Amino acid sequence: MYKIEKNTVQETLIIPLIGRKVCSEHFPELFKDSEAERICSMIDYDFEEKCKKMETKTGLHGALEVAQRQYGLAWEVKDYLKKHPKAAVVNLGCGLDDTFRRCDNGTCKGYNIDMPDVIEIRNELLPPAEREQNMVADLNDEAWMDKIDASDGAIFFAAGVFYYFKNEAIKTLLCKMAKKFPGGVVVFDSCNRRGVRMMSKTWLEEADMGEVNVYFSVEDKSEIEAWSDDFESVTARSYMRGYRDIFRDMNLLHKFLIMFCDIAVKMKIMRVEFKK
Repeated sequence: MYKIEKNTVQETLIIPLIGRKVCSEHFPELFKDSEAERICSMIDYDFEEKCKKMETKTGLHGALEVAQRQYGLAWEVKDYLKKHPKAAVVNLGCGLDDTFRRCDNGTCKGYNIDMPDVIEIRNELLPPAEREQNMVADLNDEAWMDKIDASDGAIFFAAGVFYYFKNEAIKTLLCKMAKKFPGGVVVFDSCNRRGVRMMSKTWLEEADMGEVNVYFSVEDKSEIEAWSDDFESVTARSYMRGYRDIFRDMNLLHKFLIMFCDIAVKMKIMRVEFKK
């Protein structure tokens, strides 16, 4: 059993993990995640309180958001691998996410990047499989880019990670990546300023992580298009309806919340393709 203390930064790893587990239990026809259940069983942590919060009506919507985000990012990875079957699949700020294993086609290469304390936990709970590496790196230090074998292409993805960086830092990161990995793609989730404010007052505050700051926001994809001439294209899809539309299968409350996410919070999966 790996112990995670409450009120620590490591606790942020628990939030998406619980979301995946709760969604798997309540919506198994949409998202069955036995891996999340397995990992939770290996962690010494009192999940009961957070599970109860996430099993409320609005909490379940948060769990659906986590599941839909992972589904959308995995869809993008699989789509890229159709044309680049030996590409590098790079998880930026991996936490305890297992997207590479869900997308592994038997020939691609996986890199899971995070800070030392996270990789320490990951090596215990998700030790690297064949063609996979758990890599200690600070995303702000571009030295990690030299360790990626992108000779057969590269797709990068970040799930719930960029919010902890300021917009200028993400701009710098993506511009450097575009220079380093021509023809590559990066996909990530985003929302507008209202969404970031709501995140700090719900997810993080309820998880007793109120002192963790969130910053990154995007009102429209045109903001990112203006960042660099090295971007071939920038596209955006709805978080909740862009990859599989679950709207019809939801109750009235969840339908309202899905529309709110689309219209008022602008929750998107962004895809930035770098010029060759």
